[in-house]
Amino acid sequence: MKDHDTKTAQRLFDRLGDVTAGMLMTGPDTHIPMSHYADADEGVLWFISAEGTAAHQAAVEKRDSHFLVADQGAKLYADISGQLQAVTDPAKLDDLWSRVAGAWFEEGREDSSVRLLRFVPAKAEVWLTEGGAKFLYEIARANVTGHTPDVGEHEVITF
Repeated sequence: MKDHDTKTAQRLFDRLGDVTAGMLMTGPDTHIPMSHYADADEGVLWFISAEGTAAHQAAVEKRDSHFLVADQGAKLYADISGQLQAVTDPAKLDDLWSRVAGAWFEEGREDSSVRLLRFVPAKAEVWLTEGGAKFLYEIARANVTGHTPDVGEHEVITF
């Protein structure tokens, strides 16, 4: 993981912890709203899905995918590209399992269709903003001075 330890990468994972969902792109025409679990220690994202879904199929095929996040509350906008992998790890699944995940499965954690997916980032384009007041100030300043607004940090990270 080339830049996993950079300040921006750490801030990305910190802010991903404040985001409840994003759009998982598993193919050119397939975008799926998914909740994720950010694992900063491993530098990966985890998803819980069901067997046979587009996300599960992409993971079985170890397809390159994108996870897109736009969350004003977390002050984070990101396009994270990487590879989805299907993982069999009952302990990790137990660790991540919640009532929210259980709501999607008829038999809860014991449902035979439950699948654990690991998303390994390869690259991320990240925008870290300072929030609404700073944004409004920068827009007003840009309109008065003609300078491009400074609305936060923008970086491309290679993992």
